Amino acid sequence: MGRGALRYVYGPVPSRRLGRSLGVDLVPFKTCTYDCIYCHVGRTTNRTVERREYIPIRDVLTELQGKLNAGAAPDYIGIAGSGEPTLNSGLGELIRKIKGMTAIPVAVFTNGSLLGMRDVRRELAAADLVLPSLDAGDASLFQYVNRPHGDISFEAMVDGLVAFTEGFTGTVWLEVVFLGGVTGISGEAEKIAAIVRRIRPARVQLNTAVRPPAEEFALPLSTADLSALKGFFPGVVDIVGARGQRGQPVRAVSEISDADVMALLRRRPCTVADVSGGLGIHPGEAIKHLDRLRIAGRVGTYVNGGERFFKSRECEPEGVSESGPVTVSGLRMSRQS
Repeated sequence: MGRGALRYVYGPVPSRRLGRSLGVDLVPFKTCTYDCIYCHVGRTTNRTVERREYIPIRDVLTELQGKLNAGAAPDYIGIAGSGEPTLNSGLGELIRKIKGMTAIPVAVFTNGSLLGMRDVRRELAAADLVLPSLDAGDASLFQYVNRPHGDISFEAMVDGLVAFTEGFTGTVWLEVVFLGGVTGISGEAEKIAAIVRRIRPARVQLNTAVRPPAEEFALPLSTADLSALKGFFPGVVDIVGARGQRGQPVRAVSEISDADVMALLRRRPCTVADVSGGLGIHPGEAIKHLDRLRIAGRVGTYVNGGERFFKSRECEPEGVSESGPVTVSGLRMSRQS
């Protein structure tokens, strides 16, 4: 079951923002410049600003060509994965060579932390679509929500976003993640919106913690709450924290089924890494399966030892209930269907 799975390319998987996306991972699991409290992949294990070729671009291209030859036909090739892709110094080469092998547009998901670097901006220039993030309107909230590497300042991050958007000839969709009791209030939204006016993206996408976050206190907002904040922002504004924004759900193309994941969870609770390793699939595919099962009510979550575990609701671990300190019902607040 999936033991021959690819290491760096996964999907196509359903994406709330892109439709069907063929995912490309350029850094090891949880290698990032941030340690965001809402991250659905979990806590960052390697917080760094060192740019190098963490994953060989040649190997990524080989896997990608194999996927395309096998008939994969996504809406986008999405460079994202389980960390910050701009940390890979081969990013520019990868984008250029992808553009040489297919007409499928290339999208890059980034937290935007390294856009102050000219090299990063230059490497992203060949992409069709770049999707950076902005989650705070001031330095103190930036530190609280994103928990950046010590070499990254709020001012430099914002200046990088502005500089990149000014010089980029492709399209920029800026994501803003709002959290209950933290940023999801009008005063914070006004500060973020003021910065968005400087960045001038083609589209603003309002999001929230729709999947179980790294920290229990990173609470989601309802669709109604997100709608109330929409008016603060200029231009085209989408609410992507709601399900069903792009029509009918799309199933991931994988040898692994939801039934395989459930069979594993019935034996014991698992982290994303456990499911990925146990079934031989990429963490990105594991997350998509777990997210679908959680929304269907078949899987719950709890935190133990600082790690988030997914469990079959057919076999609740003793002492863990929906009324306890770790609540499955509370996590359902992230369902925006």
